[in-house]
Amino acid sequence: MKITFCGAASEVTGSCYLVEADGTRFLLDCGMFQGGPKAERKNFSALDFDVRRLDFVLISHAHIDHCGLLPRLATFGFNGPVFATEPTIDLLPVMLTDSAYIQEREAAWRNKVGRERKRLAREFAPLYTVAQAESCTRRTQGLRYGTMFEPHPGVRVRFKDAGHILGSAITEVWLSDAGRTKKLVFSGDLGQPARPLVNDPEPVADAEVLLVESTYGNRLHRNIDATIDELVEAVNDTLLRRRGNVIVPAFALGRTQELIAILAEQTTLGRLRDLNVFVDSPLALRATQITLRHPEVLDETSRALLEGKHPGKLPIRIRFVEDIEESKSLNRIRAGAVIISSSGMCEGGRIKHHLEHNLARPECSVLFTGFQAAGTLGRRIVDGARSVRLFAENVPVRAQVHTLGGLSAHADQAALLAWLRHFKTPPRQTFVVHGELETARGFAGLIERELRWETRVPTLGETIEC
Repeated sequence: MKITFCGAASEVTGSCYLVEADGTRFLLDCGMFQGGPKAERKNFSALDFDVRRLDFVLISHAHIDHCGLLPRLATFGFNGPVFATEPTIDLLPVMLTDSAYIQEREAAWRNKVGRERKRLAREFAPLYTVAQAESCTRRTQGLRYGTMFEPHPGVRVRFKDAGHILGSAITEVWLSDAGRTKKLVFSGDLGQPARPLVNDPEPVADAEVLLVESTYGNRLHRNIDATIDELVEAVNDTLLRRRGNVIVPAFALGRTQELIAILAEQTTLGRLRDLNVFVDSPLALRATQITLRHPEVLDETSRALLEGKHPGKLPIRIRFVEDIEESKSLNRIRAGAVIISSSGMCEGGRIKHHLEHNLARPECSVLFTGFQAAGTLGRRIVDGARSVRLFAENVPVRAQVHTLGGLSAHADQAALLAWLRHFKTPPRQTFVVHGELETARGFAGLIERELRWETRVPTLGETIEC
């Protein structure tokens, strides 16, 4: 068996692993790189192998850094099946067409600015179009957690709940290699136990080859109760005392629904009141609707809160904004609004406009609730930049900046280790992926010290015999 690490190797985004064994070739994930111009170049040069020879693709979940290059894969000639859990299959068309729409708009804007400034050497093209995104999802097949299936002769697969976002999966693969069956396990993105909305990650007992994520392999998350306390304090301080707006960059899938549940719960408890929440993301509305269609994969508390209820009937005033003119009108609100918008790393979408109008105002707050990859606009703000570039202009950072690490959908170091301890026997080979280089190296060293497992941190493009 050979594994080629085509992405999320010594970095966080671009999850994509090419597996080859006994003539079978398939991908684990097909994700987009994120994080500025360097990531953009990687996306255009990615998938530099004969995709027509792939037999199938397995997708761990619907975040763009795990599925976002599927339209490009199809454009290059892949016409096989794509397998994922049922909620993920429902989410893929929504996520991918939204991604394509943003790319088309960004390309059009860059071409317009280039023509106006007479600096356009050549037309910018989007990574893929909306039509290509819509086309690539016609060959998807959804499975329930725990269902054993055969995507190809000699290969068996089972998805287990990864507890990260709606439909996220740990992937177990049994495949024939050199005359015997080997088991490969890919953790996908593992969630933090005891979190709102989704269930805890399911344990896995054994594997010969393991790919484990390490996004937060170098730190511990803040206690969830303390994190919610900080969120409540930041919202009350901004809205009631400083009379500003709260801007929340949030992933449309997973984090937005979790925030809605938390804000509703805290309002029910009387800790927040009279909230005016605007979710400025058509994608988030569709992701929320799909979440409500899958109560079977939500945790018990969230089912009690959300099952069968339209978001408008929650104990908070919440408005999902779809129309672009209504989105623009939010920027005329000077105080009293909680605006949740994507993208979660501030790399595109409507959040950039809300930052443009609120980031320079000291009475406002920006609440970061998820991982900010190196090179992203969100990371620069979190790291303390005094000003950032937005729409070709320098915008000073004067708003209060809060990083609510305890809301991360990724398992922290302790939770990752706890999940690994469920293995009854050590994997023959463990590859630490989906983490920035020093984080991945540190976590690999911790696994070796604590569990006595053989570990390795692969590099981008590396092919390893297993």
